Amino acid sequence: MAISTLARAGMRGLTHRAVDEAAGVPTGTCSYYFRTRQALLQATVERLAEADIVDLADHPAVAKPADIAKVAAVAANLVERWSTAGRERMLARYELSLESTRRPELHAVLVEAGEAYRAIARDLLTAMGASDPPSQAPIFVAFLDGLVFDHLAGAGALRLTSDELRRTFLDLLYGFTRPLHL
Repeated sequence: MAISTLARAGMRGLTHRAVDEAAGVPTGTCSYYFRTRQALLQATVERLAEADIVDLADHPAVAKPADIAKVAAVAANLVERWSTAGRERMLARYELSLESTRRPELHAVLVEAGEAYRAIARDLLTAMGASDPPSQAPIFVAFLDGLVFDHLAGAGALRLTSDELRRTFLDLLYGFTRPLHL
């Protein structure tokens, strides 16, 4: 319920009492399990990461990358899914990300959770023969995340169709797998 509350009411609206109300449990239940605001925020980050990893790990193209085209299709699908059906989760994540700029302890939790995404990207890029997976993985994750953010927040005028998203990821992934010419 913390994720829903955070997505709906923002950081200021995320209180122990609001989570209790959203969950339909007696007042004080949330604070019994998560004594401090930091504990509640940390648990929310951890739950978001768990849900995202399930989305990624259960996909056959991620578990056993067959080719660049399949990985590009999965990435495009994630942008679409996380911008629509997963909208609540993504809004909560962005609220937490912005808050982490003012809370070093929350920032540390988010960085740790984000390592799982970067590790999956690193493994995918390695399996595809990318030229420098450790350097390219954070770029790939940031690119995907930026597209989701743009779709949700409307920060730009970029509205890509499913096919355009897939082609965009294909271009990026082919660029990562080409040998470097210096």
